[in-house]
Amino acid sequence: MRRSQRPCPSPEDSADDSPHHPGSGTTARGNLPAELNRFVGRDEELADLGRLLAESRLVTVVGVGGVGKTRCATRAAALLEKRYCDGVWLVELSTVHDPGLLEHSMIDALGLTDHTSRPPRTTLLEHLTERQLLLVLDGFEHLVDTCAELVCALLRRAPRLQVLAAGRLPLELDGELTYPLAPMAEADAMTLFTERALAVRPDFRLTDENRGPAQELCRRLDGIPLALELAAGRLRALSTEQVVQRLDDRFRLLTGSSRSAPARHQTLRTAIGWSHELCAPAQRLLWARLSVFAGQFDLEAVEYICSGPELPAESVLDVLSGLLAQSVVLREDSALGTRYRMLDTVREYGADWLAATGDTDRLRRRHRDWYLGLATWCELDWFSPRQGEVAARAECELPNLRRAMECSLESPDEAHLAQYLAGTLWFLWVGCGRLSEGRHWLNHVLEEETPYEPSRLKALWVLGYVAVLQGDPIGAISALQECREEADRTGDRAAQAYAVHRTGCLALVTDDMVRAEELLQDALDRYRDLGELNSNVLMAQIELAMAVGFRGDLAAAAAICEEVREVCEDRGERWALSYALYVLAYAELQQGRPDGARELLRESLAIGHAFHDLLGSVLTMELLALVTAIEGDAAEAAVLQGAAERIWPSVGLPLFGSAYYGRPRAECEALARRALGDAPYESGRLTGARLDPDTAVTRALASRPVGCPGMQGQRPGPGPVPARDDRTRKPAASPTTGRGGPERW
Repeated sequence: MRRSQRPCPSPEDSADDSPHHPGSGTTARGNLPAELNRFVGRDEELADLGRLLAESRLVTVVGVGGVGKTRCATRAAALLEKRYCDGVWLVELSTVHDPGLLEHSMIDALGLTDHTSRPPRTTLLEHLTERQLLLVLDGFEHLVDTCAELVCALLRRAPRLQVLAAGRLPLELDGELTYPLAPMAEADAMTLFTERALAVRPDFRLTDENRGPAQELCRRLDGIPLALELAAGRLRALSTEQVVQRLDDRFRLLTGSSRSAPARHQTLRTAIGWSHELCAPAQRLLWARLSVFAGQFDLEAVEYICSGPELPAESVLDVLSGLLAQSVVLREDSALGTRYRMLDTVREYGADWLAATGDTDRLRRRHRDWYLGLATWCELDWFSPRQGEVAARAECELPNLRRAMECSLESPDEAHLAQYLAGTLWFLWVGCGRLSEGRHWLNHVLEEETPYEPSRLKALWVLGYVAVLQGDPIGAISALQECREEADRTGDRAAQAYAVHRTGCLALVTDDMVRAEELLQDALDRYRDLGELNSNVLMAQIELAMAVGFRGDLAAAAAICEEVREVCEDRGERWALSYALYVLAYAELQQGRPDGARELLRESLAIGHAFHDLLGSVLTMELLALVTAIEGDAAEAAVLQGAAERIWPSVGLPLFGSAYYGRPRAECEALARRALGDAPYESGRLTGARLDPDTAVTRALASRPVGCPGMQGQRPGPGPVPARDDRTRKPAASPTTGRGGPERW
């Protein structure tokens, strides 16, 4: 279907009706096809293309098959039609396979007629030389070299000509601006799916029941318009939930399209396969091997995992560049440098080809081995000035680390590698706010019996550590006792030290300060004998300082943490430093210096938040709320307490159920209620509970003391604090010891 064409008088045409000037009398304004259904979204992309065409005579929209290049380019051209007095012309090249027919196809698209023996390029040049028009070239990638040469010649000879190309790779001409077209944003993807669903099922509506599955479908299909339209077509026979359930075999499910769709878009597999056919053999091989990655990856990982006799490591960069040019692989620049990823749909296509070669298992093991090595490096480098980089790297690589654990668990003979990996990532689970996921993996890998004791023992003490921080003493003591018994049996001195350390940590959060001090000192002696110095050793010192401070010796607690502070500054360690600052702030506040405590807590909170350490952040916020109340701003203290309440469920048992850790909160609440009254206090607390963690931390860091007279430099009496009731306080004490009450906090 063609749109109605408006006449545009041209002096050249009216003056000469000869074959040398085709199109006697009038010239059509273009040949863009009419839209058969509503164009959805892409407002930002359309604006970008308009801007780029104002800057360059050649703009190429590139992207993976089915991402909507053709539709976006033609829509942009239609919106810009008024810029071109000689019109906007679409040249569809996907069905042209003979390079010798390229010029003839362009002539046909322009509606020209020439029965002379002149070369077709002469006809094109003569027609375009003085005209101001926009050529839209679609689907040229299989003729890229011939097309690039022709476009270059036309642009040189026709100064008022502009070209908007749409394909899977750029033309690579001087002056070309390349525009990578990303998948649709989530909101636009939902709108597209809904509208196309209505086309096949007029009764379709988004409801509370199907909205979640529809969102999951849009996410799993990467926001690729073609995939969404094909999925909507399946609603003739299936519900939205059934379509989602069948997505594991998406290439079989997403077949069939409207008869008006281009042949290359009739099925999703055909659309992706169109790109595959354009790839050189080495590119196809790398595409298949890249399918073992999950999420982002970097060049070093690709060179190690994907290289081999058929694909030497030194050639990987060039082959990868070819896949980037064809939009099979996407480039993403981040704080970690240049990284790459494939859309899930493209990855699955490559995985099918890898399976067909019989090389999947070998590539998955190479992938697993690389990420085992990466995790080992990250653990070692955690105790260094690169700690922030390690945290960011581990977070970014988490999808691949998960896949590595999954791979190891598939074979009983390799399950110990999954245990090693889950234990080695302790810094990610504990230091980067992923306690819940860490608990999941540690429980999972320890279900497997393995003969490799060091890996199992490490996973056990890390599990005990995570359980302690989650406020689960039963789970913690079970893992730590097993670790200690097995370590004693095998003579694993490192595992013995870590088990003793984490048992001391358990005593600390269950309010048995005497036993905590005894065990933590024992662990530190063992670490010293082993020559061990890392973030865990520093945390043992900090936890010892907490036990000492809770028992009333603030000077000793501060001295221990000042020593830790020096080591942290010397080694560039920041995560443990945040906890040392927390203890130093505690000591400052106890000694009547809330202003000094506030500065220490602000630094501690900033560090903890940067690492996404929810436990450290929420503990600091609790103490900062008390500082705020003491300084005279009871309303803000209530807000901070409410914000802390919202965070605790994401960590574990609030304040570990500990009277010692809970005393600052109780005192803060008493101060704030007395100053505000019950109703205003509850209102402020509810205000804080509505803040997301990022907003709450930003607010806490920006707060300043109000300078209330009479409250600086001294601790006001808080009034009576409700007495402890050991019969109802949870969690229960360690089964191996009693618990002393708090002499002071």
